[in-house]
Amino acid sequence: MENDGQRRPEGEREPTLKHSGAMGSWLRDLVVSIVVSAFIIIFLYQPVRVEGTSMLPMLEDQDRLFINKLAYRVGDIQRGDVVVFLYPHDHEKSYIKRVIALPGDVLKIDHGVVVVNGKEVAEPYVPKQFEDDRSQPEMTVPAHEYFVMGDHRSISSDSREFGPVDRDLIYGKAAFVYWPMDQAGVVH
Repeated sequence: MENDGQRRPEGEREPTLKHSGAMGSWLRDLVVSIVVSAFIIIFLYQPVRVEGTSMLPMLEDQDRLFINKLAYRVGDIQRGDVVVFLYPHDHEKSYIKRVIALPGDVLKIDHGVVVVNGKEVAEPYVPKQFEDDRSQPEMTVPAHEYFVMGDHRSISSDSREFGPVDRDLIYGKAAFVYWPMDQAGVVH
């Protein structure tokens, strides 16, 4: 800064641009944070809220969880995965269910007992009090479709009602419950 020939009183400093530099730094950090958050939500993880009790006891009504949106872009859907998908009859709604049978699997449900490819499926995630005795005639799951069911079988609206779910409707894998804190943990 040019000296105009006048002396400054003792202890007075030259004017600086510190405040504008701090504001610029803060604004830059805010923009970077927003961009990183948007990237994570758009491509990697998305927070969702569970509505309903069809996935009890694993997931309760109003639980908050993160879904992994990248999991099925780089990997395959596996039997037993808890997936989030657009409801086949109304793409404005999302459902969360467990994958029971994969494309090409032969599925039959006999009075609540799930049989896939001729073998009874062990389902430790379905407590005795949530079982039901509904049956499903034998079927082969079509290519690119998945048979999904809720863990609370007696109240779940699932593939037994609306049929297998097309692969294109599945957009995430349930990853981690973050609220309520006493139930926080990985979804199995």
